[in-house]
Amino acid sequence: MRMLEVLYKELVKSEDEIIGWRRYLHQNPELSFQETRTARFIADHLKSFGLEVKEGVGGNGILAYLRGGSEGPTIAFRADFDALPIQDEKDVPYKSQVPGVMHACGHDGHTSALLGVARVLSNVRDQLKGNIVFIFQHAEELPPGGAKGMIEAGALEGVDAVYGIHLASDLPLGKIGLKEGPAMAAADAFTVHIFGKGGHGAMPHTTVDSIVVGCQVVNGLQQIVSRRVNPIQPAVVSVGVFQAGNAFNVIADKTKLQGTVRTFNKTLRSEIEAEIRTIIAGITSAYHAGHEIEYTNGYPPVVNAPEETARVQRLISSVYGEEALLTLDPQMGAEDFAYYLEQRPGAFFHVGARNDDERTHYAHHHPRFDIDERALLISGKMFLSLALDYLTD
Repeated sequence: MRMLEVLYKELVKSEDEIIGWRRYLHQNPELSFQETRTARFIADHLKSFGLEVKEGVGGNGILAYLRGGSEGPTIAFRADFDALPIQDEKDVPYKSQVPGVMHACGHDGHTSALLGVARVLSNVRDQLKGNIVFIFQHAEELPPGGAKGMIEAGALEGVDAVYGIHLASDLPLGKIGLKEGPAMAAADAFTVHIFGKGGHGAMPHTTVDSIVVGCQVVNGLQQIVSRRVNPIQPAVVSVGVFQAGNAFNVIADKTKLQGTVRTFNKTLRSEIEAEIRTIIAGITSAYHAGHEIEYTNGYPPVVNAPEETARVQRLISSVYGEEALLTLDPQMGAEDFAYYLEQRPGAFFHVGARNDDERTHYAHHHPRFDIDERALLISGKMFLSLALDYLTD
């Protein structure tokens, strides 16, 4: 613990700079798979810390290697750095300067905190027994995501365990939560095109009304979870887009639906896809309409390994006290950190970033999303504690 406190004091000395990095990134966001300036910003800082840096990993991803002074395990820490296509509506000095793009999920904070950790640990590398791979990942927000490409490009080569954090506006500052096993859901997406026969609104008998068919499809899909899925199995089927028609007196010949499916169980995931296809085929056939389905299997579920979850829980309790530790319920949100956990044991945990100020109360992906920036040091101290737990006596 003494070494942790020494390193944490060094991190605290960099607090203003870490917050400055976060605010720079917040003002200059880039969308998924377009993060060229952000990647260069990160790589330049990592090089200044004297780390070995690989750029363009699986796309815009970056890897930085810290080699310890003696042999030992290799662990990986991951931060993401893409933004979202959302207009920033906050009234703050660091408001996004890019119209229609903002960091509305905390990725700017993840990156800044891990940069601070990389600098602090680089100054004591000779005292570490093992190695650290710092994974700065692009494109978490947009499937197929950046994780798969980075893994295929060797991000986890030689890695024994991998960890990631997510700043959370739904958790109070000072609380850190995680769950052993399935923690976040698999996320699939579907697009349905329904083809009817358009015509005059006054003569519906001469048409095949794609809007009516679409309404029946939506109603049918809502019965999958309520009537086809075992009630003790968590699942979601939601339709978020219904687009049709151009005039009040014209029956639409085409309707477009888009939705998402969230599950934890692999078998159930396949069964729901099959149910969706069966329901749509049956309803459109009954109404004499045609259809096309585009179904995308997105990120798998985030599954935290038991041993690594226990390690994080122990460190939270020892560093911040047992009152700081939260055992979270499974969440239906998704994360492509799941791909790392399919390849290596590890854990993904959530760091509270909400305070009494209502400006920190907005949900992720909200145009007014913001965080209590003290959560950056809390996140950094957890990364430091994991590094020392693995790489020192």
